[in-house]
This record gives sequence, C-alpha cells and structure tokens, in this order.
Amino acid sequence: MPASWSQPGSLFPCGSGFRVTSSWSPGIGSPVTAIEVPSSRGQVGSGSAAMAHYKAEQDDWLTVYLKYLLFVFNFFFWVGGAAVMAVGVWTLVEKSGYLSVLASSTFATSAYILIFAGALVMVTGFLGFGAIIREDRSCLSTYFCLLLVIFLVELVAGVLAHMYYQRLSDELKLHLTRTLAENYRQPGAAEITASVDRLQQDFKCCGSNSSADWQHSTYILSPEAEGRRVPDSCCKTVVARCGQRVHPSNIYKVEGGCITKLEQFLADHLLLMGAVGIGVACLQICGMILTCCLHRRLQLHFY
Repeated sequence: MPASWSQPGSLFPCGSGFRVTSSWSPGIGSPVTAIEVPSSRGQVGSGSAAMAHYKAEQDDWLTVYLKYLLFVFNFFFWVGGAAVMAVGVWTLVEKSGYLSVLASSTFATSAYILIFAGALVMVTGFLGFGAIIREDRSCLSTYFCLLLVIFLVELVAGVLAHMYYQRLSDELKLHLTRTLAENYRQPGAAEITASVDRLQQDFKCCGSNSSADWQHSTYILSPEAEGRRVPDSCCKTVVARCGQRVHPSNIYKVEGGCITKLEQFLADHLLLMGAVGIGVACLQICGMILTCCLHRRLQLHFY
C-alpha cells in the first residue's frame, strides 16, 4: 500500500503558497515529489475588490466635494438675490419722486423686474439648500430649471436697461422741458409738481436746461405765480416768494440744467442695476454647471 507524506518546500519563501508533496511508490522504488503551484484566482479577485473599493471611495469623495461647492455657491447666490431685491426696492422707494417726470416707464419696470428676480432667487436658494442636503435628483432638476428662468429674467432686465439708456437723453430733453412748461402747478398735476420741486432741490439745478426755461412756463405766466420768475424750489435758500428775485447768488446755476443731472443719476442707477444683475448671472452659470455635475454623480450612484 503506497505511503505518502508532504512537507513544505524549503526552496520557496514562507507564505508564497507553493507546496511540495512526496509519495512512495513500490513499483518505482523511490519517492515521487510533486510541487503544487497556487492558484492566482483568489489574489486577482482580492485585487479587483480593492480597486473597486478605492474607486467607490474616490467617487464618494468627489460627490461630497461637489455638494460643498454647490452649498457655498448657493449661499452667495442667496445673498446676491437679497442684494438684487434691495437695489430694486431702494430705487422705487427712495427715488420714486423722479419717476413721474419721465415719459417712459421702462426705468420703473426694470426696478420691478429686479425685485421679482431677487425674490425668486431667495426662494430658489432655499430650494437649493434642501436639494443639496437631501441629495434629491428631482429637486436638483427643479433647482436647475429655476436658475435658468432667473437667468433669462435678468437678461431681459439688462436688455431693457441698455435700451432705455440709449434713448435716455432724448426722452429727458423732450419730456422734462414740456413738463416744466405745461404741467407744473397745474390742476391734477400735484405729483409732477412735487417731483419737479424735489428734483431741483436734490440736484441743485433750475430748469430743464437753465433757469431761462421757466420764462415760458404756464405757471410763471399766470397770476398764481405772484410775480415769480422761477419757482421757489430754484432757490438755494428757500423762503416765501424767493423766486420773485432772481439773484445769481440765490438761484441754482448748473451747466446743462436739470437734464444733465437727472441723466447722470439714471445712468448711474442703471449701471448699478446692470452690475448687480451681471454678477448674479455669472454666479448662476457656475451654479447650473455644478448642479448638472452633482445630478450626474447621483445618477451614477443610483445605477
């Protein structure tokens, strides 16, 4: 009956997996030695699993990184929305006294669009925070669509502001001169009268181009003026009937008149609204890119 035994091979390093087996064969009369070569399947399988685990960790890290980036963007986006809305509200509340002397409502419309866009940005920001925390792909899709809508709204506001700026000078020259001549201190024109008085006091100017413009005013030519040559709001020191004495030291003399001052004021405000809108729009482009990337990562994890 053949006898067999096995012993570890001394020629192979410990832990290499090689096995030396010796057996006695009576027919041959000498021991037969066999070397068993280990299978590499287990090692290959273990390496593949490790590689898959490493790749999963890398994917998770990238997803977390995108989440944090989008979270930071969303915070600044929300702050930008608050700034946009604040600029629109400030324009309407603080400067509404000048709006009635403008023939076009485009300036006020641009301010209302900014308020609407700012409020929508803030609401969208809250939705973005929820979508990021929950990692909800449907919420991220809605968030992306809202970002796109806001971007288009701000684009329309910017186009309106640019168009209005181009025709601003011509509109002011035609309308303000006619307003001062025909509507100041007339029945049913109390709002226009208050706007003109405030305009002349705030900008320290008199008349559309100069104080001489008031010589053709319906109010100055009427008995109601009581001998005034300019309204009292043209005076540096406003006292009763100060407009009767057109003394150079007490009447505002501004080169270009109120038209130049009002034109510069509106141009500065349109520039401010445009700058805020462009800044938020640039943020939105970055946000839409980050949202698409995070949505894609979550989709890959889902499948």
